Amino acid sequence: MRLIGMLDSPYVRRVAIGLQLLGLRFEHHSVSVFRGFDEFQAINPVVKAPTLVCDDGMVLMDSSLILDYAQALAQRTLLPKDLPGLQTDVRVTGLGLAACEKCVQIIYERNLRPPEKQYEPWVSRVTGQMLAAFAALEAQVLRQPPAAGLREMTQGGIVTAVTWHFTQQMLPDLVPASQYPALAQFCAKAEALAPFKAAPHGAGTCNPLILSV
Repeated sequence: MRLIGMLDSPYVRRVAIGLQLLGLRFEHHSVSVFRGFDEFQAINPVVKAPTLVCDDGMVLMDSSLILDYAQALAQRTLLPKDLPGLQTDVRVTGLGLAACEKCVQIIYERNLRPPEKQYEPWVSRVTGQMLAAFAALEAQVLRQPPAAGLREMTQGGIVTAVTWHFTQQMLPDLVPASQYPALAQFCAKAEALAPFKAAPHGAGTCNPLILSV
């Protein structure tokens, strides 16, 4: 399999970490949807990161759907097996993805739209949604700290850590770590795990670990 997209995308990084935790072999090709548009388009005409090229050549996209497929392929899940645990992890995953989506929207507004065309009421609204998601994540981590071990890491833990790291890299002024100490502590533990280190945020290439599962 080939994973297409840059690790400065939290969605690409989420998949790269998940594939490793599932024990699946893959190659990572760091291609930008902006600077490498034509190259990406030749692989996936939709030009959506992450893109996964399966062994038979079929192209998949969307991080959540790719991980659904990967779990079926690995015959292993990154979700809790008990219903209460699953319910909590699905909530955490939803909050993490919401925070991530709003963070990306703010970055695009700041960096891609000309200053004279930026709409501040929209930015304020999106910022409020992002901060609400992080506040809910902080409360959840305080109430029920998620497992941060290599074998216990769940989809909720992955997306929370990846989104937090992405936000701290891109919008630290809007989400100061001092206001979310429990979240910052959990994410630091997650980032210390080998699959996270093998897929660092940035323009580099993931060197996947082959983990026995």
